[in-house]
Amino acid sequence: MNFRLIIQYDGTDFHGWQIQANLRTVQGELTRALAQIDSRDVVVHGSGRTDAGVHAEGQVASVHLQKEITAGKLRAAINGNVGKDVRVIEASAVDDDFHARYSALGKTYLYRVVNWPVMSPFWLRYAYHDARALDLERMQQIRELFLGEHEWTAFSSAQSDAETKSRTITQLAIGQRWDERAGCRIIEIQVSADGFLRYMVRSITGTLLAVGRGEMDNSLVKRAIEEGNRSLVAATAPACGLTLLSVRY
Repeated sequence: MNFRLIIQYDGTDFHGWQIQANLRTVQGELTRALAQIDSRDVVVHGSGRTDAGVHAEGQVASVHLQKEITAGKLRAAINGNVGKDVRVIEASAVDDDFHARYSALGKTYLYRVVNWPVMSPFWLRYAYHDARALDLERMQQIRELFLGEHEWTAFSSAQSDAETKSRTITQLAIGQRWDERAGCRIIEIQVSADGFLRYMVRSITGTLLAVGRGEMDNSLVKRAIEEGNRSLVAATAPACGLTLLSVRY
């Protein structure tokens, strides 16, 4: 049977999604649990890789199992055999041709920034702290430059193994809210696209924050996108603030 899993995890103590020898990863944790359940080696396919320290509220994975098991019992069995910082929120039986990665049509990520003098411990693991003044209106005005199809060479890792660096950003929203519990302002940058390159969202975020601080302007950002020149973009934002929100099929 083929199962679709919707997964949440706190990425702080994981070395990313992808299995790596002698390192704790989300895929490795799930693979170990599913191998025990199915009494054989299994392959868990994720919708995409998240880097070390990146979180997920709606990661999707697929796995073929030989064992006859209901979706509800599978979810309980996985959650009983993995660490508490990863959980299968939903499991469902799907057609054999469903593949978490190749069936995906797009993804949405959210980057959170605590923009306040003091960093609340409640957000320490899940947001980036920038105490400097950020001009939200400047950041919102420049968002249009990122929309549409572009070559994202300047905003991705030089070690990316993607065949093409062309991706289409369909939505980029920049907003703010007051968090009552933490007593701080949180800026949220939400990005949707047909796909993402390694470090792409974090690099875009770093540049938007530099714009908000008055360190970059529209012309420089436009040049970076058009020329694919990494030296023109700001520092990549830390992994802790990034969360994979959802995957579209």
